[in-house]
Amino acid sequence: MILHPAANEGAAPVLTSAVTDGVCTLTLARPQARNSLSEAMMAALSSALAGIAADKSVRAVVLAAEGPVFSAGHDLKEIQAHRGDADRGRAYFAEVLGRCSALMTAIVRLPQPVIAAVEGMATAAGCQLVASCDLAVAGEKARFCTPGVNIGLFCHTPMVALSRNLGRKHALEMLLLGEWVEAPEAHRMGLVNRVVPEGTALAAAQELARRIAAKSTVPVKLGKEAFYAQMEMGLDDAYAYASRVMTENMLARDADEGISAVLEKRPASWEDR
Repeated sequence: MILHPAANEGAAPVLTSAVTDGVCTLTLARPQARNSLSEAMMAALSSALAGIAADKSVRAVVLAAEGPVFSAGHDLKEIQAHRGDADRGRAYFAEVLGRCSALMTAIVRLPQPVIAAVEGMATAAGCQLVASCDLAVAGEKARFCTPGVNIGLFCHTPMVALSRNLGRKHALEMLLLGEWVEAPEAHRMGLVNRVVPEGTALAAAQELARRIAAKSTVPVKLGKEAFYAQMEMGLDDAYAYASRVMTENMLARDADEGISAVLEKRPASWEDR
């Protein structure tokens, strides 16, 4: 097991990482602080993702958490500690939000698919973290919330991830009401892919990850990147872009192998090229 330490030398790790059968499971390990996205947690996650991006042995990622809270979002104690700065915290707030935005973007741009395994609560930037993952599995008692509006702070940055995953009215309902959304409703809204019995989200997410890991990395990597890129385009541009990417995919060795395997009625043998 690889440990990603907190910012202070000798501090307890805030994130653990383990790789099995091509699946890397990252676990938020700060349950005593509700797995908040502190500076140390964001740094550890960003570092881990950077390493995973360059690691060809990792074919899929599962993001889980210790304790009853998946993540409560930003560390409010760290935020409030800078209210007394000369600029009332403006520079610090901008830096923290920039780091958080970069972390969420890194998940989206990671070559490997990322699956959230959610038990308990995911609030504010913690909910944003779930929405930023490519897929999400939730235990039946998991709950989600963007409560910023209730404390005078609209969840602007979580809004970016939510609005790209949910319908507009569903996203705005969460953002404007700041109320809890239970797992079945989160599934109906499209925030999570599956709801499973309590305590089994991690196992279910790892099973999905293993199924993805069994495929060639070529179409998975190209497909994930193309999915997010075409979402930002108009219809004509999206089809033109997708056609270019699919042409390149067709020229890959594994595409030739996969099609040949279908025609020859045999299992494919992937070389990830």
